[in-house]
Formats: sequence, structure tokens, C-alpha cells
Amino acid sequence: MATQEPRLRTVGVVLAGGIGQRVGLNTPKQLLKIAGRTIIEHTLTVFNDAPEIDEIVVLMAPGFTAEVERLIERGGFHKVSAVVEGGASRTESTWRALRALGTEECDVLLHDAVRPLLEPRIISECVEALKVYSAVDVAIPSSDTVVVSAPGPRGEIIRDIPDRSRLRRGQTPQCFRLSVIREAYERAFADPDFDRQPATDDCGVVLRYLPDVPIYIVPGSEHNMKVTHPVDVYIADKLFQLASNTAPVPASPEAYRRALAGKTVVVFGGSYGIGADVVDLAGEHGANVYSFSRSQNGVRVEDPVSVAEALDHAAKESGRVDYVVNTAGVLHMGKLGEADDLTVEETVGVNYLGPVNIARAAIRHLRETRGHLLLYTSSSYTRGRADYSLYSSTKAAVVNLTQALADEWAEYGVRVNCVNPERTGTPMRHRAFGDEPPASLLSPRAVAQTSIDLLISDLTGQVIDVRRAP
Repeated sequence: MATQEPRLRTVGVVLAGGIGQRVGLNTPKQLLKIAGRTIIEHTLTVFNDAPEIDEIVVLMAPGFTAEVERLIERGGFHKVSAVVEGGASRTESTWRALRALGTEECDVLLHDAVRPLLEPRIISECVEALKVYSAVDVAIPSSDTVVVSAPGPRGEIIRDIPDRSRLRRGQTPQCFRLSVIREAYERAFADPDFDRQPATDDCGVVLRYLPDVPIYIVPGSEHNMKVTHPVDVYIADKLFQLASNTAPVPASPEAYRRALAGKTVVVFGGSYGIGADVVDLAGEHGANVYSFSRSQNGVRVEDPVSVAEALDHAAKESGRVDYVVNTAGVLHMGKLGEADDLTVEETVGVNYLGPVNIARAAIRHLRETRGHLLLYTSSSYTRGRADYSLYSSTKAAVVNLTQALADEWAEYGVRVNCVNPERTGTPMRHRAFGDEPPASLLSPRAVAQTSIDLLISDLTGQVIDVRRAP
């Protein structure tokens, strides 16, 4: 029986050597924060979570390697084996990375750190392609017409318009057998013209100096954008909202018990609806669960003293607080101009001051356990709705609070996320809208299941959508 050849080691090289001059910064743009984390943390997460990747090497701008090493330690990126100071150019940074990898043959995926929205599918397809090809690029069709310009009497003029059907926009990762990309660079550095006409990327080096090596193209993604200009920061932030619309599901049922057994989960609003199902599910997986609500034990989230005492009680009795969940909410229908003072006070108090009070009281407990705060919003947070303007605006504020706290608490290792369920069959909704077709509503249990998935994940600063299956 034939023996299978051992699989080559696969290394992800994250190239983060640039400074964000085009973004208007004098610090590396990869250290900008988007969706609660620095750009490089998002990028490292993709490679660290990819089962095909065995090792990660980071090339960082000079003067910032220590800061990245702290981020790596805090984020638990266990696959990172080295942080190397980058060079003055892309080609120099790549060459430093290749030298850091040693002489043992391996597959190398060179990726721009400022492409944080890389899809795991692309990594998988690149690694698979390297089984056949020794050079692989990632590219997408060009949706724009590309013109070739030339100097004219009063500025540039069009010299040529290439056939758009054959044009592709290059992305990363660019992937190679180590011996191939190393040989290409050795030939490039031996060429005196290389400094005068450097290649713009690594595939360009292979194409010029190893023209007989075919470069296979893996389809990229429009989301796999490069954060280069100021507007890209805002676009990437919005794309993260779209991309992180589902919680990662644990690989096995045992993962729930490993994550929750013996841990303490505190649920505010746990007497009915989504909160009650979170209580049940967490308990089924072995957690110590404490449920608090106005109807159950007189705990009102709009009262900061009541909230703090509830958390202190759970911490004293169980010895810790690992997860804090707030599902408490009220929904009053009607025109804002017709709402009485008590309605305004209750809506703002429960829906917004409640999460604020819980966050303020919970942080000292969650810092000790590097825990997780989970809040809830509504699909109306993206656009205010007539007849429940207070509700939709407070839910928008909760999203902003989630993202801000994820940023503030990252240094403590505390995660903060927000669940955004579509219409759910809860008692609160029934009181506001009356009878609705059951098939048109999510079940509270489904939302609770996503909540548990999110609680035990590594995500932070995310708004996770829960939608009915088609």
C-alpha cells in the first residue's frame, strides 16, 4: 500500500510594514480600530482560526513590533511564531519574511494586514491550489473599464482601453512554495534594474524572474478590500457589520459544556421570552445561572443599586461572574408627542440606562474572569420607525454602546457583543402587536441558542443578526 507524502507546513505571513500616510496618519493603519478591534487583530483572527494554517509570521513597521507582540499575547494568537521588523518597501518586507522562515520547504501565504475581511474560503482554496501549482494569486474581475493613459498637450489622454473581460484586480494572499518565491527574489536582487523598476507585488516578481512558473488564480471577494484611504476605514467598518451577521457555531456539542460548565452566567430579564431560554440553555450545559427581573425577584435594570447588588450576590455565592446577559426591554407603541412622562422614563430607563447600569456594575467582575457582556438590539436600530421612535432610538444607542465598550474593555480581555434578532415571538412583542402568524416569527429558543453560541465565541464589538431560516 502506497504511503501518503507528509503535508507541507503552511505559513501565513501577515505583511504589516506600512505606515498609514494615505489614511492621514503617522502610525501604522493596521493599528486603527474597526468594529472593536485593531485591523491587524481582525486579520490575525482569520489566519489563526484557519485549520489549514500551521504557523503565522508577522512583518511589522519599525518601532511598533512590541505593540503588536502585546496585541498577540492579549488576543491569544497562538499560531504566531515571530514578529519581524518590516523593511522600507513591500519587496524588502517579503524578503525579510522569507529569511525568517528558514530553509525547510513549506507553503507560504503572503497577505496584506490591511485586508481584514479575508474570507476563510479563500485561504482553503489557496492551500488546495498549492497542491498543484507552486504560485497562486487571488483576484476578482474588474467591474470598471480600465484605460491606459499617455501624456497629451494639456494633460493625460487615453492611449488604449484593454478588453475588460480579461482584466482582474489583484488581491492577497499571494501564495507560493517557499523555494519558488525565494528563487524569484534571489534573481530579482541579482538584477541591477530591479531597484529602478521594482515589482508592485510578489506575483510580479515571480512573473518577471520565473516566467515559466504558471500562476494560478483563486477567485477573490469584493469584501476582501484593502484599507488604504480614509473612506476605506468607514467602508470596512460597515462591511464588518454585514459580514459578522452570524455567530460561530461550536464544532461539537461537547464544546458547550467545556465552555460553560462551572462558569457563572447572570441573566437580567430572565423570567420569560429570550432571557428564560438563555437561562435554560446555559443551565443545560452545566453553568451556574442567576436570573434577575422585576417580576421574578424585584430587580429593576433601571436602578443601578439593584443591578449592582444582583451581580454581587451572584459573585459572592458562586465565586465568579463569567457571562452577563441583558434581555430586559420594553416596547411602547405610539407617537412621541402623545407619550406621557412615565412612558418616556420607562422606555429610556429600561432600554438604555439598563444596559449602562449593567455594564458599569459588571466590569469589575468580568475583568477578573476575562468574561463577556451580551446586549440586545432590534432591527429598527438601523432606521428609526414611526410609532416606536423611543424604542428604535434606544436600541440604536445600545449598538453604539456595544461597540464603544468593546473598544474600552479590550485591554482587559472582556468581550462585548450585541444580538439583533428579527421579529421574535416574545410576550413583549405580543403585547405591542397582538396576534401574528407564528411562522413569520423567530422562536425565543432560536435567539437564545445564537446567544449561547456568541457568548462562548471570541468575537467582540459585533452585532450578530438572527434570522428565520428560509
